[in-house]
Amino acid sequence: MKPLADRVAGWLGHDAEQAVAAAEEAALRSDRFRLEREGDWKRLEGIVARIERGRLKSVPDEDLLALPVLYRTAASSLSIARETSLDEALVAYLEVLTQRAWFVVHGPRAGLGGWLRQFLGGGWSAAVRALGPDILIALAAMVVGTLVGWLLVSSDPDWFYALVPGGDERVPGASGAVLERTLFGNADQPALSVFAAALFSNNAQVSLMAFALGFAFGVPSILLLVHNTGMLGALLWLYHGQGLTLELVGWLSVHGTTELFAILLAGAAGIHIGRCMAFPGDAAVLDAAAAAGRRAALVMTGVVLMLIVAALLEAFARQLLDATAPRLVVGAFMLVFWTGYLFVWRRGRAA
Repeated sequence: MKPLADRVAGWLGHDAEQAVAAAEEAALRSDRFRLEREGDWKRLEGIVARIERGRLKSVPDEDLLALPVLYRTAASSLSIARETSLDEALVAYLEVLTQRAWFVVHGPRAGLGGWLRQFLGGGWSAAVRALGPDILIALAAMVVGTLVGWLLVSSDPDWFYALVPGGDERVPGASGAVLERTLFGNADQPALSVFAAALFSNNAQVSLMAFALGFAFGVPSILLLVHNTGMLGALLWLYHGQGLTLELVGWLSVHGTTELFAILLAGAAGIHIGRCMAFPGDAAVLDAAAAAGRRAALVMTGVVLMLIVAALLEAFARQLLDATAPRLVVGAFMLVFWTGYLFVWRRGRAA
């Protein structure tokens, strides 16, 4: 019988031999795995490298056609390498290669400049046109809100204080001379600037909220549009009572046609998401919501741009124009411009 020390040494030697054999087998499998597929990996790496260096035109057509297949092959190889615990260097190499290939195959095709050209060159307008029914719903809500605001203050003037931000002389009971003085000849007065800034801030918040609340099947977006335009109805009632309706419309139109148009589109974007979730058709609810969200987000990018334009008009154009006629001309021009750009000039397709 062998001594205990000899038996322990024998066991350890046997385990060491098994470990060495397993390592050699793993290395052999890894080498065989690499040799069988390395040609495709190298080809994919060469294609990706040329595209990354901006030399797309130098890539042969057959390589471009093979690119998706080579990418899927590399991704499959990475999955197998992870599951079979091949050497870490091979796994790291395949991870980097598949990440680079993913950006080439699925990544953005254009930079910021290219995206902006596509956005302004038809992408935005196409997304807006895809919201046609929702724009009509939002427009109806804004018209109803204006009428409700008018009817509320006409039945009880105290409603005016609930609908219109306070702080100046635009209140029920003010004389025609006082109201007219708020529209002409005092563009530099702090009260007017504060009131104009409050209007812009309110409308910007409404635009963002109308879009953000669309997920609740669009109902909060509609209610928000009705509530916001109630302020417009209250102002129209106040100035109409003193025969200054046209003057108020001119004062508002310089920036208002752009600003209200932006609110309309923001509300329509929110309603669009809610409508697609409520009536997804053959698609799953989440898929319909995701597709609607992409279109609505594109529209909202344009809404932000419109709000910036409205702020510039409010800050400069309205202060330079101190008569109703030129104000109406500027307001009408902006309305025609946005309508023509978004609905008449057709270039690009909606997402």
